[in-house]
Amino acid sequence: MPKVATIAIDGPVASGKTVVGRRVADALGFRFLDSGVMYRAVSLSALRNGVPIEDDALTTCASDSDLSLGDSPEGTRVLLDGEDITDRLRDPEVEGVVSRVAAMAGVRRVLVAKQQAVAADGPIVMVGRDIGTVVLADADVKAYLLASVEERAKRRHAERAGTDKETSLEAVEAALKDRDYIDSHRAASPLRPAEDAVVIDTDSLTIDQVVERVIELAAERSGNA
Repeated sequence: MPKVATIAIDGPVASGKTVVGRRVADALGFRFLDSGVMYRAVSLSALRNGVPIEDDALTTCASDSDLSLGDSPEGTRVLLDGEDITDRLRDPEVEGVVSRVAAMAGVRRVLVAKQQAVAADGPIVMVGRDIGTVVLADADVKAYLLASVEERAKRRHAERAGTDKETSLEAVEAALKDRDYIDSHRAASPLRPAEDAVVIDTDSLTIDQVVERVIELAAERSGNA
C-alpha cells in the first residue's frame, strides 16, 4: 500500500487506539507511535523532579527530557534519560496528573514537534488525541474511535484485573469521565474528531473488526490517490 504513508488514529482514553494502531501498523509494515506515552513520560519526569504541574517550568522539563522510543515483542518501550520507564507510565501518580500535563500548551508544542520529527522518518501509524487535527493534520488516513464511557470503563477495568492497579468499575468510569472533560475542554488541541476523519463507533465491534476497517480506509485512500 505504497501511496499511504501516514495514518492518524484519535479517540478518548480506553477507546482501543493503541491496540488497533499497533495491529494496523504490523499488518501494513508501518512504524507505530502512541503519542500518549510521551505525555506520560513528561508527567513522570515532573513528579520525580518536583516540577509543579501547572508551572511554566513544565515546558522546560518537556524540552530537556531525553525521550527515546523503541519496539519490543511486548510493545513500545519508553526510555527517559536512558532509563526504561515503560512499566511506570500507568502508575496511579502518573494517571493522576497526565491530563493536566497534556493540557499545557508549552508541553504540547514541544512534544508535537518531537512527534512530527518521528513521523518524518517514513510510513507510520500514530495514535493520540490530536494526531489528525494537529500533529499530522495532512495525514493520508484519519480515523476517530468512539466508544461509550460505560464500554470504555469495562475495557479498562478488565485490563487492570488482577494487577496492583486494579480499582472498582465505578472508580474507573468516574476517572474516565474526568479525563474526557479535561481532554475535550483544554485550550490547547482539545480532543475532537478532525473534520475529514472517519468516525468508527467501536461499542459493538471487536478489535479485529476495527483493525479491518482502518486497513480498508487505507486501501480506499491508496486506490484513490
